[in-house]
Amino acid sequence: MILVLNCGSQSIKWKVFSEKLQVLKEGKCDVSSAADYEKELDNEIGKLKDFEITLIGHRVVHGGQKFVAPTKISTDTVMELEKLNDLAPLHNPYNILGIKTCTKLFDTAPQIAFFDTEFFANLPERACTYALPENLNKEFGFRRYGFHGISHEFVSKKAGGRKIISCHLGGGTSIAAIKNGKAVDISMGFTPMEGLVMITRSGSIDPGIILKMSEKLGAEKTKEILNKKSGLKGICGANNMLEVLDMIKNSDEKAKLALDVFVYSIQKYIGAYFAILGGCDVLVFTGAIGSGSAKIRNMICKDLNILDKAKILAIETDEELAIATKIKNN
Repeated sequence: MILVLNCGSQSIKWKVFSEKLQVLKEGKCDVSSAADYEKELDNEIGKLKDFEITLIGHRVVHGGQKFVAPTKISTDTVMELEKLNDLAPLHNPYNILGIKTCTKLFDTAPQIAFFDTEFFANLPERACTYALPENLNKEFGFRRYGFHGISHEFVSKKAGGRKIISCHLGGGTSIAAIKNGKAVDISMGFTPMEGLVMITRSGSIDPGIILKMSEKLGAEKTKEILNKKSGLKGICGANNMLEVLDMIKNSDEKAKLALDVFVYSIQKYIGAYFAILGGCDVLVFTGAIGSGSAKIRNMICKDLNILDKAKILAIETDEELAIATKIKNN
């Protein structure tokens, strides 16, 4: 049996698959506090102790320059992954915690890491290169890595089409431009902070703001604010989209502004990727917000006349099935 574990920043999802990729059991829990994460993870993994797990797949958000393909996990692998924690602080530490927890319970089962960055490993140089001194790009590994790759690849295959704009809208949000099955651009960059406005992340902002914040508040405080206290939360105080929508029903102007800013940032990227692709056959929405909210999809697509000839699809992503399929096919 194959176990796929997906440890997100605010949730833990897992599925057990048969050799024929049938789901035998699955579970999900939301985690509201980082302090409770390990306890909730132990509880979820404990539900699997009676299964004969023969192989384990893990979603890992950031693979850096070293990990550009599925990788068998070893002690050395974990040590290398821990070096990337600062680049994806809301995800990678929990991904690694999932690996360590499975090692304790299933010590003989091989574990394989599948990276959100893999789908974007071969972006065109013009799309992945930052306009910084070449020596700095090389020394620090600065480049556009992109994220949500497992999801973007999965839904784009289901959607079909030659020129696809894929919108993964959830706690983290990203948009990918995909041509003939290959990613040609992605809104997230060196870290998952770049690009669209998100629930708690700022998305792309003037670097001058970051310099000023770092000067006044220090680098660590600035990083915490940009990752955990910005985005929709920064504008209106809400921690999730459902809360934003409830606040709007009660005529909260800050919540309305937050949603307007969120939608506007998505529309700008759709327009940009339409130009880059030379058109769009399919616009696909996924993620808890993307496939879950027709209201927000309609807000995004309203008055976007460039989409007149495009199919607009809402497809629920399944990162666990995508990983299990990769395990089975390799």
